[in-house]
Amino acid sequence: MMGTRDQQLVACAMLDSKQLRMSEDSRIQAEDHYYAALDHFAEGRYEAAIEEYRQALAVDPNFTDAMHGLARVLQDLERYDEAIELAKKLAEINSEDILAHTSLSILYQKKGMIPEAEAEANKARVLGWKKQLLDQKAQQKR
Repeated sequence: MMGTRDQQLVACAMLDSKQLRMSEDSRIQAEDHYYAALDHFAEGRYEAAIEEYRQALAVDPNFTDAMHGLARVLQDLERYDEAIELAKKLAEINSEDILAHTSLSILYQKKGMIPEAEAEANKARVLGWKKQLLDQKAQQKR
């Protein structure tokens, strides 16, 4: 049974509000796992860090800070193929993520994939220059 237009709008607003609260709760939960992972990593408990990063990503699959952290732990454990897949995903999510391209360059280099490493290093370098130019323009406008 359809209600009036006003009733429908109120129902939609309540649903949006509930989804927003759930989204905020999920983000807090993902961040809790992320910070726990950072603590584990700092204390050398790499497997525990991996588990916490993965839990953060289970809650928020696009949590790029958690992806960067997980890629770094995997790199330190010499699990390069897994780390490369994560870094590639980061670069897909944000093609202008300098750290993603830098990470890919390092990982490729560690695997002996020199042409790929150089290509990613060049991407990171160009993005860094682009950012520097944008920052300079912003400074000049002030």
